[in-house]
Amino acid sequence: MHFGWSTFALQTVNFAILVWLLHRFLYKPVLHLIDARRGEIDKQYADAQAAEAQAETRLAAVQAEREKIAGERASALKQAAAQAEEQAAARRAQAERDAAATLASAHKSLADERALALAEARRAALDLGADIAGRLLAQVPMKLRTEAWIDRIEHHLASLPKPEVEALARQVGDGVPLKIVTASTLPPEAADLWRSRLRQILGDDITVDYGVDPGLVAGAELHFPRAILRFSWQSALAAMRAEIEADGNAH
Repeated sequence: MHFGWSTFALQTVNFAILVWLLHRFLYKPVLHLIDARRGEIDKQYADAQAAEAQAETRLAAVQAEREKIAGERASALKQAAAQAEEQAAARRAQAERDAAATLASAHKSLADERALALAEARRAALDLGADIAGRLLAQVPMKLRTEAWIDRIEHHLASLPKPEVEALARQVGDGVPLKIVTASTLPPEAADLWRSRLRQILGDDITVDYGVDPGLVAGAELHFPRAILRFSWQSALAAMRAEIEADGNAH
């Protein structure tokens, strides 16, 4: 085989031209195409990663929203249960208060009715006792009754401090009479006896007048110009009735 340098040189030049042509018209476009495709693929991959990241973000947001909703639901249920329990407790407490108030009102009504009935019974007993006592007293001789009452009056005046007795005596001096009011007319001897005994306490110069008031029931009243000393059953019965009324009002 004969080796020719010209042939080699020509083939070398042809090869160089072929390489240049391939590089110029095939390799570069292919490289550009590959680069473009790679860029497109990278872009698609980046877009896919961005979409995946966005999806993960949205999924995390959705999960957080679900957890938030679940927490709010649990809190709402808990709050509703607490409010229901509070309302139930308030209703129970109100029912207990209402029941206690009703029971207290019933007890008060019963107590008031009992007190009223007791006061009525006391008044009836007082009236009955006064009536019976009056009838029994009517059977007692007048002399004994008058002596009992003058004894009581005399004892009361004797028990007063001396300045008070002197003040009473000064009220009936200088002709101003002491008026003695009795439930029934005193016999003359009883009137004289009362006048004599009262003069021993209040002074020999006092004037004594007599009056009658059947409303006194029994006993007497000494009417001074500025004072009245009551020793009658009327005053005693009035005090008892006042006490009964006070007890009834207190209940």
